[in-house]
Amino acid sequence: MEIKRLHVGKRLSETAIHNGTVYLAGQIAEDTTRDIAGQTREVLGHVDRLLLEAGSDKTRILSCQIYIADMAHFPGMNEVWDAWVAQGHTPPRATVESKLANPACLVEIVVVAAQA
Repeated sequence: MEIKRLHVGKRLSETAIHNGTVYLAGQIAEDTTRDIAGQTREVLGHVDRLLLEAGSDKTRILSCQIYIADMAHFPGMNEVWDAWVAQGHTPPRATVESKLANPACLVEIVVVAAQA
Protein backbone atom coordinates (compact mmCIF):
# COMPACT_ATOMS: atom_id res chain seq x y z
CA MET A 1 0.00 0.00 0.00
CA GLU A 2 1.15 3.47 -0.87
CA ILE A 3 2.14 5.98 1.79
CA LYS A 4 1.48 9.58 0.78
CA ARG A 5 3.37 12.32 2.62
CA LEU A 6 2.50 16.02 2.55
CA HIS A 7 4.74 18.96 3.44
CA VAL A 8 7.85 16.79 3.48
CA GLY A 9 10.83 18.39 5.16
CA LYS A 10 14.34 17.35 6.07
CA ARG A 11 13.31 16.23 9.56
CA LEU A 12 9.61 15.36 9.28
CA SER A 13 6.48 15.38 7.17
CA GLU A 14 3.47 17.31 8.45
CA THR A 15 1.10 14.58 7.22
CA ALA A 16 1.27 10.90 6.27
CA ILE A 17 -1.68 9.09 4.73
CA HIS A 18 -1.88 5.30 4.61
CA ASN A 19 -4.80 2.96 4.02
CA GLY A 20 -7.38 5.71 4.62
CA THR A 21 -5.79 6.94 7.85
CA VAL A 22 -4.29 10.42 8.25
CA TYR A 23 -1.42 10.92 10.68
CA LEU A 24 -0.43 14.48 11.60
CA ALA A 25 2.88 15.52 13.08
CA GLY A 26 2.67 17.37 16.36
CA GLN A 27 1.28 20.83 15.66
CA ILE A 28 2.57 23.88 17.51
CA ALA A 29 1.87 27.59 17.36
CA GLU A 30 4.03 29.80 15.18
CA ASP A 31 3.12 32.85 17.27
CA THR A 32 4.52 31.86 20.64
CA THR A 33 3.82 35.30 22.12
CA ARG A 34 0.18 34.26 22.58
CA ASP A 35 -1.27 32.82 25.78
CA ILE A 36 -2.56 29.24 26.01
CA ALA A 37 -5.91 30.15 24.43
CA GLY A 38 -4.26 31.90 21.48
CA GLN A 39 -1.74 29.14 20.91
CA THR A 40 -4.42 26.44 21.17
CA ARG A 41 -6.65 28.25 18.64
CA GLU A 42 -3.73 28.56 16.23
CA VAL A 43 -2.75 24.91 16.62
CA LEU A 44 -6.33 23.72 16.05
CA GLY A 45 -6.39 25.89 12.93
CA HIS A 46 -3.32 24.00 11.68
CA VAL A 47 -5.09 20.71 12.45
CA ASP A 48 -8.19 21.83 10.51
CA ARG A 49 -6.09 22.91 7.51
CA LEU A 50 -4.00 19.74 7.36
CA LEU A 51 -6.99 17.43 7.79
CA LEU A 52 -8.89 19.22 5.02
CA GLU A 53 -5.89 18.94 2.73
CA ALA A 54 -5.74 15.19 3.47
CA GLY A 55 -9.45 14.63 2.77
CA SER A 56 -10.63 14.56 6.37
CA ASP A 57 -11.95 16.86 9.09
CA LYS A 58 -12.29 17.10 12.86
CA THR A 59 -15.41 14.89 12.90
CA ARG A 60 -13.22 11.99 11.72
CA ILE A 61 -10.48 12.22 14.38
CA LEU A 62 -9.68 8.75 15.73
CA SER A 63 -7.31 9.84 18.50
CA CYS A 64 -5.69 12.97 19.85
CA GLN A 65 -2.74 13.53 22.14
CA ILE A 66 -2.24 16.94 23.69
CA TYR A 67 0.99 17.99 25.35
CA ILE A 68 0.92 21.12 27.47
CA ALA A 69 3.93 22.76 29.09
CA ASP A 70 2.17 23.32 32.41
CA MET A 71 -1.03 21.72 33.75
CA ALA A 72 -1.99 25.18 35.03
CA HIS A 73 -2.89 25.82 31.36
CA PHE A 74 -5.29 22.85 31.26
CA PRO A 75 -8.51 24.86 31.86
CA GLY A 76 -7.61 27.50 29.26
CA MET A 77 -6.70 24.87 26.67
CA ASN A 78 -9.92 22.94 27.39
CA GLU A 79 -12.04 26.08 26.96
CA VAL A 80 -10.72 26.53 23.40
CA TRP A 81 -10.89 22.78 22.70
CA ASP A 82 -14.53 22.59 23.85
CA ALA A 83 -15.50 25.44 21.51
CA TRP A 84 -13.69 23.77 18.58
CA VAL A 85 -14.41 20.05 18.90
CA ALA A 86 -17.43 18.69 17.02
CA GLN A 87 -20.04 17.66 19.57
CA GLY A 88 -21.09 14.05 19.04
CA HIS A 89 -17.69 13.40 17.45
CA THR A 90 -15.40 13.98 20.43
CA PRO A 91 -12.38 11.73 19.91
CA PRO A 92 -10.47 9.63 22.41
CA ARG A 93 -7.93 12.03 23.89
CA ALA A 94 -5.00 12.13 26.27
CA THR A 95 -3.54 15.29 27.77
CA VAL A 96 -0.19 15.27 29.52
CA GLU A 97 2.19 17.84 30.92
CA SER A 98 5.44 17.78 29.01
CA LYS A 99 8.55 19.85 28.54
CA LEU A 100 8.23 20.90 24.88
CA ALA A 101 11.19 21.31 22.51
CA ASN A 102 10.64 25.08 22.27
CA PRO A 103 10.14 26.55 25.76
CA ALA A 104 7.92 29.30 24.28
CA CYS A 105 5.42 26.70 23.04
CA LEU A 106 2.62 26.07 25.51
CA VAL A 107 0.78 23.30 23.63
CA GLU A 108 1.43 20.64 20.99
CA ILE A 109 -1.33 18.51 19.48
CA VAL A 110 -0.98 15.20 17.62
CA VAL A 111 -3.95 13.83 15.66
CA VAL A 112 -4.81 10.62 13.83
CA ALA A 113 -7.95 10.71 11.65
CA ALA A 114 -9.85 8.71 9.06
CA GLN A 115 -10.19 10.04 5.55
CA ALA A 116 -13.71 10.90 4.41
